[in-house]
Amino acid sequence: MTIAGNLEHLQQQIHEACRRANRSDSKVALMAVSKVHPVEVILEAYAAGQRLFGENRVQEFQEKYQHLAALNDAQFHLIGPLQSNKTARAAELFHAIDAVDSLKIAQRLDAAAKALGKKLPILVEVKLSHEESKHGLDPAELPTLLAAIEPLESILAVGLMTVPPWSEDAELARPYFRELRRLRDQSVTSFPKLTQLSMGMSNDFQVAIEEGSTCVRVGTSIFGKRIMASAG
Repeated sequence: MTIAGNLEHLQQQIHEACRRANRSDSKVALMAVSKVHPVEVILEAYAAGQRLFGENRVQEFQEKYQHLAALNDAQFHLIGPLQSNKTARAAELFHAIDAVDSLKIAQRLDAAAKALGKKLPILVEVKLSHEESKHGLDPAELPTLLAAIEPLESILAVGLMTVPPWSEDAELARPYFRELRRLRDQSVTSFPKLTQLSMGMSNDFQVAIEEGSTCVRVGTSIFGKRIMASAG
C-alpha cells in the first residue's frame, strides 16, 4: 500500500479502537514516526494529510529540517532520549519534547526556550519496564520532578510517555499502559495540565487507545521498514 493508504487504514483502526473504548476519535492523535526515514516520505505523508511527526535524534532531524521548514502547519516532536548538550538545538528545532526524564534536562530546555522566547510543551517519560535499554524516570520520582518543573516559566509538562517491552502479543503491553494512566490520573489533581498520554506503537496502539492513550506513535505501519541509516 501507499503511505496515503497506510494512513487511511490506520485511521480506521484508530476509529474502531475508540469505538470499543467508547471514546471520540478526536481524543487520539496519530503521530507518524519518521525517524531514520528520508525527507521524501515525510513529504509524501504530509501530502496525504498527516501533520504530526516524531523524530528520535536531534542531529538527524537537523539535517532534514532545511527541507521541511516550509511545512508551516506540521508539528515535529522529539520522542527519543535527549542529551544535555543538545537541549538548545532541540528547543529550537522541535515543537515539543516528548521524552524528558530528569530535572537537569528540563532546566536546560527551559533556559533554551526562554532564550528563544517560546513556551515549549514537554512530556515526562516514565520507565515502567525493567529493560536496561529503556529510558525514563522511575515512577516513584514522578511527583518530585513534576513539582520541580512547575515553576519553570518556558516549559510546560502536558503529559506522560512510556514504552513497554516489545511483544508480538499486544495484550502484554496492557498493564504498562494501564499503569501510566493511573500515574497520570494520580498526578493530574495537582498538575491539571498533565492530561496527555503518549503510548502505543505499531504493534500495540489499539490496546493503548483502549487504555486511554491520547497519542499513538506509529512508524513501520506507515512508512515500512526503516531505510535510512541512523544519524548520530
